[in-house]
Amino acid sequence: MVVKKAQPLVIECVVRGYLAGSGWKEYKQSQTVCGIRLPAGLRESSELPEPIFTPATKAETGHDENISFETAAGLVGAEIAEQARAASLKIYHTARDYARGKGIIIADTKFEFGLFDGDLILIDEVLTPDSSRFWPADDYAPGRGSPASTSSSCAITWRRWTGTRRRPPRPCRRRWSPGRPGNTWKRTNA
Repeated sequence: MVVKKAQPLVIECVVRGYLAGSGWKEYKQSQTVCGIRLPAGLRESSELPEPIFTPATKAETGHDENISFETAAGLVGAEIAEQARAASLKIYHTARDYARGKGIIIADTKFEFGLFDGDLILIDEVLTPDSSRFWPADDYAPGRGSPASTSSSCAITWRRWTGTRRRPPRPCRRRWSPGRPGNTWKRTNA
């Protein structure tokens, strides 16, 4: 394994192809996502006319906070922000087209970039189950909540993506733990 120590960017590079999660919440209030005006009449889980780059700040605790591209450029510099946006959209388009052929929708995803010797490089979280929203295409319909992301649907999606019956990576294997505070998902070691 070749490892390079990079300086991580202080932003998350999010690409959205569908209106879900915090993007849906913001759209309902203002018809925008991270300052990007979207067409009227979109519904929850609607496919966007074109994928959009919606950066976010990296939160130490809790959820990352969506920011505008201009704010991101102010944090990392205009040239680096442009490079990160172009690279994020290119990776998303390539992955989206591949996944569609396997019956999978990539609703949104996030990438982490860093600088190494002044160059922008991809450093972490490339289309992983914990950094992306994967939906089975045969269970998708706009206007309702996104398809459930359970262990079984995640495993089916993983098999479609890889073409193998291997078990998905650990972050994907989760079980409902009703006894935990907040009724959160809990990773299993099984």
